[in-house]
Amino acid sequence: MTGASNRLMGLTKELRAEWDQTKQYWNDAKSAEFEKRFLGDLLTDVNQAVNHIETLERILKKIRDDCE
Repeated sequence: MTGASNRLMGLTKELRAEWDQTKQYWNDAKSAEFEKRFLGDLLTDVNQAVNHIETLERILKKIRDDCE
């Protein structure tokens, strides 16, 4: 699971870097709307997903430890 969490965070960081580069060329009201409408929610959702993955990892570790 740690791999999935790290990959998700890495891809999100890459997306953010690409978006920052795109904004150098596309910087108008529509780009601001796109960022607010899609990327803002996406980044929030990714952070929540990472938190849930970390919680799941702790639960699974406890289950493994209890079974040993």
